[in-house]
Amino acid sequence: MNKKIKTPSTDFLFEAILTLKNTEECYTFFEDVCTVNELQSLSQRFEVAYMLRKGNTYLEIAEKTGASTATISRVNRSLNFGNDGYDMVFERMEEK
Repeated sequence: MNKKIKTPSTDFLFEAILTLKNTEECYTFFEDVCTVNELQSLSQRFEVAYMLRKGNTYLEIAEKTGASTATISRVNRSLNFGNDGYDMVFERMEEK
């Protein structure tokens, strides 16, 4: 885990997120916490990660999501050398 992000403030934010019960509550909370651009960027990276894990090419991903190849490359680096957070969530979503 990156020690730069492990702070009491981040813990407080994550604890708040864990109280959300459904998608509508997520919209309500994140619309207050994030700008539209921040939320769109997070959503785009998540979709890029999902598509990479499903074997889509950079070109397919760029065309569908509008993400730049630099963004796709950064997400790919996180998938390959990160903390496996994306994969943990993808597995849990598939279990539902």
